[in-house]
Amino acid sequence: MPGWLEAGAWGLLGGAALVVGAAVAWFVSVPSKVVAAVMAFGAGVLISALAFDLAEEAAETGGLTTTAVSFLVGALVYVGANALLARRGARHRKRSGDQQPSESEQGGSGAAIAIGALLDGIPESVVLGVGLLGGGGVSTAVVAAVFISNVPEGLSSVAGMKRAGRSAGYVFGVWGGIALVSALAAAVGYAALGSASPQVIAAITALAAGAILTMIADTMIPEAFERTQVYTGLITTLGFLVAFTISRLGG
Repeated sequence: MPGWLEAGAWGLLGGAALVVGAAVAWFVSVPSKVVAAVMAFGAGVLISALAFDLAEEAAETGGLTTTAVSFLVGALVYVGANALLARRGARHRKRSGDQQPSESEQGGSGAAIAIGALLDGIPESVVLGVGLLGGGGVSTAVVAAVFISNVPEGLSSVAGMKRAGRSAGYVFGVWGGIALVSALAAAVGYAALGSASPQVIAAITALAAGAILTMIADTMIPEAFERTQVYTGLITTLGFLVAFTISRLGG
């Protein structure tokens, strides 16, 4: 299988997890505390993958300075884009409650939420595509982290969309489209960076990692804490340990 196609397949797998979560939320009434607990677990899984796979690998390949600068740039870019989308109604796009505005309450919020969801997913897809460069396979821990975290992301966000009166066509159009764009982003990331130096690949990996960590703090953890509160830290820690164990066993 060509490398770009394999990268696209991994990106599609990660995006498909969002659709799975969306379908569960649409057809099944999941208690909000369960949604929040799974969100906290997914946040811990992603944090572990960032620390022990992405950031560590980027630092070993590109050096600490390049990694630190790229990580910070990724965070700043995400914050800037997220701030713009928040003004359009996408601030609570991952909330399962009634915080998301309906289209009648804030015109254009549907498009902003869709773009915001895409903003959250693209860095993960790029990481999956870049991970195949250099002849190595995609990290089992990173794939597991993306999949495990995307299910509650889709679940929580769609629960909020449903409460805001979004249609099934909108909901599944958004998440199905994001799954396809995730596949495309992973494939393009692989194809465009096939001849890039290890330092450039390390910088892009760190940039994506910075954006992902910022996304966790801005969108996932607030939703988790609102419902699970004092248990949020414990559940997040369990997610971290699961991903750390997968990383050690896979390494």
